[in-house]
Parts: sequence; C-alpha cells; structure tokens
Amino acid sequence: MRNELRLPLIHLPLLRPPPAQPAKLVAALFIGMAGFALPAAATPLLRCDVDQGGILKVLEFTPVTDPYLVKAIDINGRFRFKAVVIGSTRHVDYIKIYTYSQLSRQPMLMHEAEYIAPAVSAAASKKSLTGVHHVYSADLERELRYECTLLEAAP
Repeated sequence: MRNELRLPLIHLPLLRPPPAQPAKLVAALFIGMAGFALPAAATPLLRCDVDQGGILKVLEFTPVTDPYLVKAIDINGRFRFKAVVIGSTRHVDYIKIYTYSQLSRQPMLMHEAEYIAPAVSAAASKKSLTGVHHVYSADLERELRYECTLLEAAP
C-alpha cells in the first residue's frame, strides 16, 4: 500500500478587472502613445568653413550614394576642395575630404581625410568633426585652412 497524502482542495474565486470605460481607454492610449511620437528625420549636413588668402567660403554638402558625381569646388583659382558624404538622409556611412592644389596643368591631390560613420551633432552645438586642417601648396607656399562640422539639417 502506498501512503498518500491528500490535501483538501481550496476553491478561489476568479478575480476579474472592473469593466473599462471606453473614454478612459482612449485617453490612456493617447497618453501612452504621446511618449513614442517620432521626431521628423533631419538630414545630415556637412558644413565646411574654407579660408584661403583671407577669403572665407562656407560650403555645404549632403549625403550622396555615388562619390563620383561630386565635383571639386574652385577656391580662389589656387585650390580645389571636395567633400564626399556617403550615406542616406538618416545615416552617414563615411566622409572623405580632398584638397587639391590647382597647378597649371592639372589639380594635384595635397590632402585627404576620411571619417568612418561619424556622429551627427545637433545644430546648436556646432561641434567640429575635423578640427582645423592646414594644407600648403608647393606652388608659392600658399595655404588653405578648413574646418567641417556634421550637423542635422532641418527636414
């Protein structure tokens, strides 16, 4: 014979929540969703201050998918400046910045900088991505200075 222990069964009533009122449910749903509202997507914008010979130019570049479509910009007939921002309207994969010396025959690459998956700064912070770069031409020791900031542009 087996010894079995038998416990008495206790029946507990099922607890049911009180019936919900539709107006309260809608209000709670609206308040809960307000915290999850998505802000409008801001497009990354690379803004570069380029100074050559005391003349300051502010250049802006947006993301592209084909780096070969970006043209170099003439800087006072002495340098050429090119910034390639590869990515989408929401994310930057990488940035490459090229500075060329404008020689009589053809432009000559003097400086190249690369930034992989850089962080975008809020427009108010204006935190420099590149720092200040100084590029010197072999022709008459000319100097070009630039500094670029990666910002969120308004949609």
